[in-house]
Amino acid sequence: MSTVAVIDYGMGNLHSVAKALEHVQPGVEVWVTSDAQKIADADRVLLPGVGAIRDCMSEIYAQGVDKEVAQAIRSGRPFLGICVGYQALMQRSEENGGVECLGEFEGEVQFFGHDHTDAQGERLKVPHMGWNEVKQTIDHPLWKDIPDNSRFYFVHSYYVNAVRREQVAGMCTYGNTFDVAQSHNNVFAVQFHPEKSHTVGLQLLKNFLNWDGKP
Repeated sequence: MSTVAVIDYGMGNLHSVAKALEHVQPGVEVWVTSDAQKIADADRVLLPGVGAIRDCMSEIYAQGVDKEVAQAIRSGRPFLGICVGYQALMQRSEENGGVECLGEFEGEVQFFGHDHTDAQGERLKVPHMGWNEVKQTIDHPLWKDIPDNSRFYFVHSYYVNAVRREQVAGMCTYGNTFDVAQSHNNVFAVQFHPEKSHTVGLQLLKNFLNWDGKP
C-alpha cells in the first residue's frame, strides 16, 4: 500500500490536504505526522504551510523538521511543498523583517507591496486571494491531464522569485508575473492550494501520488 507523510509542525491545512489525498486515491495511507521515523518510512512526503514565515520556520527548526525535509529530499522520494511549504524551501523571505529559510531552492520570497497595481495602474488587493490562471512553463508529470492556464486557488501576500529559471514550472500574473510552481529532481512545490482548487487541484494531487519522483 502506498504511503504519504503530511508533515505536521502545527502550521498547515493538514486534514484538508489529507482528505483530498484520500479522495483522489482510495486506499492510500496518509500519515499526518511529526514523527521522524514515519516521515522517513513514507513513500512520499508533503510539506504544507500557512501563516507567517517566521512562525513556520521557528516551528520547523524547533521540531527538527528541517532535518526531516532534507533527508526526504536527499532520499529521492517524491516531495511536494504547498503554499508556505513552498516558500520555506527558498533561501530567504523578506517577510517579518527577513527570515532565513531552508535553501533547497535558490531565490527569495518577496512582498507584493502595499500599493500593488495592475498594468493599468488600478490598485490590487493584497493578499492575492482567489482564483488565477497558472501558465505551465515546463512539461512535468505533475501537470499530467491539467490544461495549461487552468485556474488554481491562491491566498498569499508574498511570492517566490526563483533564481534558477529552468526550475520554474508555473507562473501567474497579479500585477506582476511571479513564480508559482518549481521543480528540481524529486521535488515539486506550488504557491497555490491544490486541495482547494477543485478538479485541477485534485488532479495535481493524484499525479503526485502516482509520480516516481523523476522529472
